[in-house]
Amino acid sequence: MLQMKEAIFYEKLKDKKVKCTACNRYCIIPKNSAGFCRVRKNLEGKLFLLVYNKTLTLTVDPIEKKPFYHFKPGSVCNSISTFGCNFACKHCQNYSISQEFLESQIEGTEETTSKEIIEDTRAKAVGGISYTYTEPTIFAEYALDTMKLAKKAGLYNVWVSNGYTSKEVFKKIIPYLDAINIDLKGNKDFYLKVCGGIDIEKVKENIEKFSQKTHVEVTNLIIPGFNDSERDLNDICKFIASINSEIPLHFSRFFPYYKMNAVSATPIETLQKAKEIAKKNGLKYVYVGNTQEESNTYCPKCNNLLIERKGYSTFQLGLKQKQNKVLCKKCENRVPIIL
Repeated sequence: MLQMKEAIFYEKLKDKKVKCTACNRYCIIPKNSAGFCRVRKNLEGKLFLLVYNKTLTLTVDPIEKKPFYHFKPGSVCNSISTFGCNFACKHCQNYSISQEFLESQIEGTEETTSKEIIEDTRAKAVGGISYTYTEPTIFAEYALDTMKLAKKAGLYNVWVSNGYTSKEVFKKIIPYLDAINIDLKGNKDFYLKVCGGIDIEKVKENIEKFSQKTHVEVTNLIIPGFNDSERDLNDICKFIASINSEIPLHFSRFFPYYKMNAVSATPIETLQKAKEIAKKNGLKYVYVGNTQEESNTYCPKCNNLLIERKGYSTFQLGLKQKQNKVLCKKCENRVPIIL
């Protein structure tokens, strides 16, 4: 029998309907139905999280794989995930667990409590926990309980997110969240047509909100013919620069997948152009992912090599700490990196 936990992020409505408050969809869910993510279900007027204690992974990953380049570089983390997502991206790399799953698969997944996740993480002697692969917002109660225990154990918590977290979840997780990488996927039409009717303004609002409270990095997966125009790239770069020119921006290479398997892979030249556009817009830390292109970190003031990356091997070469600040060894420029 499927084990469930009553959600905390919801409101009761008339006629045994509920309003889920986990993400910015704010689904109104009739009795005995599930929300868009399919893992938050209304049973007789109460909302339950079907995937509580149902992590699909306890996988050790380099923090750079998420990607985080300015948070704990060179560290490794324990990655957890569950079924479901509040987006319906046509190019999803994890569609088998985010979209095309059955409730019976959830039921058949072995239970792993938050306490067991912490014990597993400590036994592996890694630095923290990454909530990733699928959207952590939709399993917020499970994530939150794990995050609280992680902080007590001296572990860090990082989210890899689509940025559609509600204000209710934001308020609860911020005290325990050390960093977040948020996708900024494209323009308004891209979010509506490719991601399942999403309001891009809510994503932008959250990038700004999170950046005021914790460490933020942003990823943009460039898909040929969908979000790769010069205007698209300029708009993304200008928006990030308007918040903080030191936010690390990762341009990632697309490969054909899922419902977009007929779309060509992103040309390397497009990624190089995107990086140039970002630099012209004043962004100081811009990276290219899913390629063999260089992904080192340089001091924006003197161009000293700060961090060298070879694959997922990371070498801190030009950094030093002084009075709780991270500085370039050569010119002592402050660098926004958390060691």
